[in-house]
Amino acid sequence: MRVTFPRLPDHERAWALVERDDGVVFRFYGGGTAGPRLPHDIMHLVVERELRISDGIWAGIAAGGPSQPPQPPGQRAELLADLVAGAAALGTLTLEKIRRLTADKLAALPDANVDPVAVAVAARALQVEAARWARLRVGEELSYDWPGK
Repeated sequence: MRVTFPRLPDHERAWALVERDDGVVFRFYGGGTAGPRLPHDIMHLVVERELRISDGIWAGIAAGGPSQPPQPPGQRAELLADLVAGAAALGTLTLEKIRRLTADKLAALPDANVDPVAVAVAARALQVEAARWARLRVGEELSYDWPGK
């Protein structure tokens, strides 16, 4: 699956073009508006891809699921995305900082087993994508390939 996010003028309703492996193509309106900050949907795509989350929105869409986000979004995927975004915002990434952040952010998932190295790698990927997005001009776009079957 390929997902393309256009950089729209600020405050327009954001969307992504989804081209699934089964040939279905549609606009995905995940929510939020366009602006200079990394869109929430890109954050989710990067985190879900890096952590190999199989029950998140992007895996569901790739598998032929609905073209709109579930209401409410899956708690596990949301919490993991929040964890990685928090790690990406840290000044320096250390395993101890990530472990403390994980304990805080995943308190609602007491049985969650998350590799702090995987979180660090995903956080770095998120930082890279945020920088790429910040450099885009209106009309430019970022595309991502979702891992195939």
